[in-house]
Amino acid sequence: MRSEAAPQPGDLERFVSAGKGRGLRVRRRFAVGELLFSCPAYTAVLTVSERGGHCDGCFARKEGLSKCGRCKQAFYCNVECQKEDWPMHKLECSAMCAFGQNWNPSETVRLTARILAKQKIHPERTQSEKLLAVKEFESHLDKLDNEKRELIENDIAALHHFYSKHLEYPDNAALLVVFAQVNCNGFTIEDEELSHLGSAIFPDVALMNHSCCPNVIVTYKGTLAEVRAVKEIEPGEEVFTSYIDLLYPTEDRNDRLRDSYFFNCDCRECITKEKDKEKLEICKLNDPPSAETVQDMIRYARNVIEEFRRAKHYKSPSELLEICELSLDKMGAVFADSNVYMLHMMYQAMGVCLYMQDWEGALRYGQKIIRPYSKHYPSYSLNVSSMWLKLGRLYMALENRTAGVKALKRAIAIMEVAHGKDHPYISEIKKELEGH
Repeated sequence: MRSEAAPQPGDLERFVSAGKGRGLRVRRRFAVGELLFSCPAYTAVLTVSERGGHCDGCFARKEGLSKCGRCKQAFYCNVECQKEDWPMHKLECSAMCAFGQNWNPSETVRLTARILAKQKIHPERTQSEKLLAVKEFESHLDKLDNEKRELIENDIAALHHFYSKHLEYPDNAALLVVFAQVNCNGFTIEDEELSHLGSAIFPDVALMNHSCCPNVIVTYKGTLAEVRAVKEIEPGEEVFTSYIDLLYPTEDRNDRLRDSYFFNCDCRECITKEKDKEKLEICKLNDPPSAETVQDMIRYARNVIEEFRRAKHYKSPSELLEICELSLDKMGAVFADSNVYMLHMMYQAMGVCLYMQDWEGALRYGQKIIRPYSKHYPSYSLNVSSMWLKLGRLYMALENRTAGVKALKRAIAIMEVAHGKDHPYISEIKKELEGH
C-alpha cells in the first residue's frame, strides 16, 4: 500500500491566536484524512497494567516480549528497544526491586520523573519541539485552588520517595510548575478500543487550541502522535483539536474545560448550544415532565456519574453493575435512551459486562449506544469507531458473522480517516475479518 506523503515543514506555522494565546495554523489546504504532522513523544510511560502485553519502550503490542533481567517487570520487543529505554527505565528499575509490592507512584509522577531526567540528559531542543518547547508549556499556577495544589504537593512527596536514587531535583517551587505543566499538557495514549495504554508529552501537539468543533484528530502509532484533518482546512485557518469528550452538553463540557484547563470555550457549538436539546432528550410521555423535574434529574445524573467514578476504586463488578442498572432505571422515567446521561451509564455498564465476560450483556448495551453516539459525536469520532469495533468483536465472539463483518467495516471506515489507511490497528482488524 502506498504510504501517505510526508507533510512539509512550511505547511504549518505557530501564531498568536486572538483570545487564545499561542496557536497553530495551516499555510496550505488539507483534505479530510490528510496527515498535518506527526510528533514523537518527548517522553512516555506505559501504564503498569499493560506491562507484558506492550513494549515499555515503543508501546508495540505483541507476544513474546523479553523482560528486563534486573526488575523482571519491564518488557521489550528486542535489545534495541531496551537500550533506547534504559535512560528512562533505570529511574525505576532498582526502585521497583527495592520497594517490591510497595512501589506505586502515580502515572503523573512517573511521567514527571522522566521529563526531569530527559531535560538533564538532553537540554537542547528535541524533534518533538519543532514548534513548542516543553519549557514554554503553560502551568496556570496562579489559577490552582488549594485542593489542586495539595494534590501536586502529594505528587512531589511521592517523586522524592520513589525516585531519590537516580534523579536530581529542582526546588519545590520549580517542581510545582513542572507538575502543573504536566497536568495541563500531558496526553493519554489509548488503543483502538480507547483502552488506556500510557501517558506522554507531545509538545508540538500541545500547541493546538481546543474547539468542540475540531478540524483535526490525534491518534497514536506506538509513541508517535499523528494529527489528521477530519474537516477540510483552508490556508490560514487555525488548527483545532478537542481536549475533552464531546458527548456531553455545553455546560458540562465547559465545567470540565474550566476545571482542567482554566478556560471557557467560545466555539460555535458552545455559543449556539444547538446540540444540547438532542443530547438532553426527554421521554415522549402524554404528560411531559416539568422543567424542575428535568433539572432535578440532570443533577441526579451528574451526581451518579461522579459516585460511579469513585466506586470503581473499591466496589465489586456486580455492585458496579447494580449502580448502573438502578440509575438507568431511575433516569429512564424522565430521559430518553438517547440522552447522554443514559448513554454514559450504559457505557459504564457495558464496560463492567466486558470485564465480567458477559458478552451478551455487553452487546445489549452496545446496541443501544451506537446509534445515538453516531448522532451526538462529530464525524470520524474515535468514540464511535471504538464502539463499532467492540460491537464487531462481540458479534464475532457470539458467532453472528454477518453483523460482525458489518460493524468491523463501519469501524474501519472511520479509522482510515482518523488513523490513516496504513495504521497497524487497521491491518489487525482486516486480519480478524479474514480469519473468521
